[in-house]
Amino acid sequence: MRGADPDYIAELFCQFGPVTVRRMFSGAGIFADGLMIALVVDGVIYLKADAEIVPLFEGEGSSPFSYRRKEGRRTLMSYWRMPERLYDDPEELASWARQSMAAALRSSAPKRRTRPVKRDIKPRRKRR
Repeated sequence: MRGADPDYIAELFCQFGPVTVRRMFSGAGIFADGLMIALVVDGVIYLKADAEIVPLFEGEGSSPFSYRRKEGRRTLMSYWRMPERLYDDPEELASWARQSMAAALRSSAPKRRTRPVKRDIKPRRKRR
């Protein structure tokens, strides 16, 4: 298994661009331009994904990162296991990392809120 060594990760992502590694919980986050694009847990890298790119991971037989909560429920996250072949192919990893960056940008974009519909509005009484 590969570790969360910042130098190793920087070298691995060199074709993508500069990344920083920050320790968190039992692993580390991999950040680019202030956005978390990957997660490292137990030496395994999980790339950020959303509905647009999940089919790529499914096509590779990858699975999402999950963990068991204190109450026993399993929680899935939006990070998918990076295909093993990408550890040896920085150029292709850069392509996947760019897609993960795009997914991170989409998920951090402000959500458009709609105003709630008011219900049970009583008509105003006319003043005399």
